[in-house]
Amino acid sequence: MSILNPMLGMLVWSGVVVALLMSTRLPVIVKQWGRLQYAKHSEEVRPKMSDRLRYVTDNYNHLFEQPTLFYATLVYIHLAGTANDANVSLAWAYVVMRVIHSLIQLIGNNVSWRAASFATSSAILIMMIIMELLKVVSG
Repeated sequence: MSILNPMLGMLVWSGVVVALLMSTRLPVIVKQWGRLQYAKHSEEVRPKMSDRLRYVTDNYNHLFEQPTLFYATLVYIHLAGTANDANVSLAWAYVVMRVIHSLIQLIGNNVSWRAASFATSSAILIMMIIMELLKVVSG
């Protein structure tokens, strides 16, 4: 059981969201080709986008925020040689919660449910970090 497998799972999910982002953007880019200068500042274009397109963009951005700490945590665990069943299970739980977070945001963006999934994934990540800190302090 490798601690790197959940990392791959998170990478695969992020790739799925990148593909979704591209599939929603390419038709607009093709249609507007040669007239895209209006999009040089995303904050000006964003209000003109449909909710669905904004949800995809927001989720894409979210996958490059907190998950970076997840990746660093897994690399640390791997390099420190401290992987065990508990942190591998927690890592997979984190991935599942981030997928759930994405699906909530992409399908209907219920903010209450999205916040609950974010809080749960955050608690899992903090637990993983605390477990590693305790290993260092006690060892």
